[in-house]
Amino acid sequence: MSELSLKPMSTTPPASAPGSPAPAPAGSSRPSVIQLVFKEKGALYAAYIPIFSEGGVFVPTTREYKLGEDIYLLMTLPEDPNRYPVAGKVAWLTPANASGGRTQGVGVRFPGDEKTRLIKLKIEELLGTAISSAKPTQTI
Repeated sequence: MSELSLKPMSTTPPASAPGSPAPAPAGSSRPSVIQLVFKEKGALYAAYIPIFSEGGVFVPTTREYKLGEDIYLLMTLPEDPNRYPVAGKVAWLTPANASGGRTQGVGVRFPGDEKTRLIKLKIEELLGTAISSAKPTQTI
């Protein structure tokens, strides 16, 4: 199985157990921040969403999101020590107990800016011909 690690990040101290994300204050419009580490190309392939023209990735999460909600990703790609910031929007929802045994989570659509376009190109370069593979992914 492909390896992907998620690390929820928060700017407020933990409310209870160490390592658990602090709840957002009521009425807060601050976007979620998620550190997304792709250790293998297979995990990146399973998460990448090429049907979004700007690019995007699937983020496994049990947190409830709404379409259009802002979400901030700090992505690390395979064979690359850099972290790439992406200020995206939720554009795909996979609910709990989805058909076909799909993982619960959200699809994050990348913004159409130049910096993120370069990240999309880097992802597509890493994946190469795998993008057109018939192998199943977390999305379609």
